[in-house]
Amino acid sequence: MNHVTTADNTALYVKDWGNGRPVILLSGWPLSSDSWDDQAMAIANAGYRAIAYDRRGFGRSTQPWAGYDYDTLADDLAAVIEATGSTDVVLVGFSMGGGEVARYMSRHGGKHVVKTALISSVVPFMLKTGDNPHGTEPSVFDDMAAAIGDDRASFFHSFFKDFFGVGLLTHPVSDDVVDWARSMAMQASLKATLACAQSFSSTDFRPDLPAFDVPTLIVHGTDDKTVPINASGRAAAAGIAQSRLVEYEGEPHGLFATAKERLTEDLLTFLRQ
Repeated sequence: MNHVTTADNTALYVKDWGNGRPVILLSGWPLSSDSWDDQAMAIANAGYRAIAYDRRGFGRSTQPWAGYDYDTLADDLAAVIEATGSTDVVLVGFSMGGGEVARYMSRHGGKHVVKTALISSVVPFMLKTGDNPHGTEPSVFDDMAAAIGDDRASFFHSFFKDFFGVGLLTHPVSDDVVDWARSMAMQASLKATLACAQSFSSTDFRPDLPAFDVPTLIVHGTDDKTVPINASGRAAAAGIAQSRLVEYEGEPHGLFATAKERLTEDLLTFLRQ
């Protein structure tokens, strides 16, 4: 099965590797399931079933005009769980994908889920407001949307340097990895790219946190400039009862590449516990 069809007839491209307890990996914006390949290989080789899919509008999934709000995205996740016959599931959400995990836990009551992991996640709330002082100024997201609309390829060229922590003196990944990520981003429709940016930047997941009633691993880099840790990883750990926060000192956002071995081992340890 290479695709799962959702309630609104969107076809989601799905990778389904290995056998055993299912581990569903949700990618970040603006990437596809390919970003999880290293971890998915290790998970499958360790005796688990690694399932990753392209979010609607991204990668090899179809590109509908609507459905980029988190309620619909959580329903898409529910469709993947049902179509793959998954039970005793571990959900792992990276960046934007953490929001899908949170909304699934509240909207679908965490059905079939036994553990969750939030990696560099946007949960619980990215936007700076009166009651969220560590959030990001709304103007940052407005400027980002304008830059994407003006020259998307150019925007992603600089975006992924911050994403992976590439600077004048720091090169945690090769230029080829940056190019690979940009090529994934450019597979998405412009509509999906802009609409999902609006969703992850403005959705408040604080009301969803009590729905996390399973053991939850939270991993976040302390030098994450894309999703700063104070408004995300640390706040999520404070609001999720059965959570454990692991901070990667000095690491940027793209941990699946910059801290590949460490993240893989931490995920496998969490799965085995």
